[in-house]
Amino acid sequence: MIRINLLPHREEARKQRRQQFYSLLALVAMLCGMIAFVGYTFIDRAIEDQEATNDFLKREIASLDKEIAEIKRLREQTQALLSRKQVIESLQSNRAETVHVFNELIRQTPEGVYIRAIKQTGMRINIQGYAQSNARVSQLMRNLDSSPVLEKPELIEIKAVDLKGRRVGDFNLNVSIERQPIDADSAKNAKTERKP
Repeated sequence: MIRINLLPHREEARKQRRQQFYSLLALVAMLCGMIAFVGYTFIDRAIEDQEATNDFLKREIASLDKEIAEIKRLREQTQALLSRKQVIESLQSNRAETVHVFNELIRQTPEGVYIRAIKQTGMRINIQGYAQSNARVSQLMRNLDSSPVLEKPELIEIKAVDLKGRRVGDFNLNVSIERQPIDADSAKNAKTERKP
């Protein structure tokens, strides 16, 4: 019987398979390294792009914040100017109010009533005077109540006093000024009347 030793052949096949395994392992490692490098490069580029986008957005947000602050400042200035304009318009529209009040007081004061003091506080006017009778004071209050300029007369006090040897009623009453709403037509008319 012939004996053949196959051990070296088997050993040779094992070496060959081992070499194939190591080369395949090296190839897989290189392939994994390349994939990792490509992935790392791609992710790094994506991160850089995102950071650039974030920086751009931050700059734009800062620019918009400045514009918003400027808009707020302009709105505050506009509000301040509008409030000044309203004050000026109010003063302009009410500058003749005193004249109208005095004219209305003269018109509405009945005969036998003498006004000795007038004091205005805000929209209230305090009137003090003498009347020949209580009926004259009542007539004055009715006249003031029907007036388009004055409203809500309120008698505070009336008492009998001697004045130059005559018995008269010393009265004290309050009345409110009724401001007429200003429409655009009357404002235009007032402006055209002031022009020479």
